[in-house]
Amino acid sequence: MIDIIPAIDILDGKCVRLSKGEYASKKIYSEHPVDVAKAFEDHGIKRLHVVDLDGAKSQHIVNYHTLYELASQTSLTIDFGGGIKGDADLHIAFDNGAAMVTLGSIAVKQPETLLEWIRYYGAERIILGADVKNMKIAINGWEEESEVELKPFLTHYIQNGISQVLCTDISRDGMLQGPSIDLYKKIMEAFPNLYLLASGGVSSIDDIYQLEETKVSGVVLGKAIYERKITLKELEQFVV
Repeated sequence: MIDIIPAIDILDGKCVRLSKGEYASKKIYSEHPVDVAKAFEDHGIKRLHVVDLDGAKSQHIVNYHTLYELASQTSLTIDFGGGIKGDADLHIAFDNGAAMVTLGSIAVKQPETLLEWIRYYGAERIILGADVKNMKIAINGWEEESEVELKPFLTHYIQNGISQVLCTDISRDGMLQGPSIDLYKKIMEAFPNLYLLASGGVSSIDDIYQLEETKVSGVVLGKAIYERKITLKELEQFVV
C-alpha cells in the first residue's frame, strides 16, 4: 500500500503552500504548524515531510525551532529539507528531531559531501531530492535550474547507496492539476527497486489511486489537503 506523507512547508514560522515553487504565490494555511501536524496524527498519519522554505532561500536552516516543536509534540516520523548546506545544518536537523533529511541542491553542487554523509549517517537517513523542471534538476528552492539531467543524476546516487528519492515535478507543484504519472512510470521502469516518493499536482483521491498503480512507494501531498480536495478521512484507508 502506498505511503501517505503530508507536507508542511514553513515560511516565517507559518504553514504555507507555494505554486510552482514561487515565493510570491504563498498562501498561509495556519499560523500554528504543530496543530496541523497533530490533526494529521489524529487520522493515523505516521510520517511528515517538512520543508524550511526560509532555509532553502537563505542557504542555511532557519526554522529549526518549528522542527523541534513538531518532533517533540507529535510522534510523527519527520523528514526535513530546506537549507541544509553543510555539516552544521545537518547536525541541527538531526538534533532537532528529523529522522531523515531530504537533500537536493547539495547533491548537485557538492556531490562528494553528500556521498560522505551517506557513508557516515547511512543511506536510510537520507532521501535524495530530485526536483524536476524540463527533465533537469532544479536547486536552491527551485529558483535555479541546473544542467543536470534526471536519469544520470538518479543513477549516480543509487549506485552509491541511495534507496529513497523524493521526485517533485515543479510545473505541477501546488497547481492541483494531477501528478506526473508518466514521469513516475519512467522512473520506476528504470529503477524498479527504488523507494520513490511522488510529489506535486495531487488534486483528488483518484490521483493517489493512479500513483499506487505506478508502483511508487509513497506520495507527498499538501495543497490538496489544505484546500479540502482530499479529506483526512479519505486518507485513512491508506494508513490502517
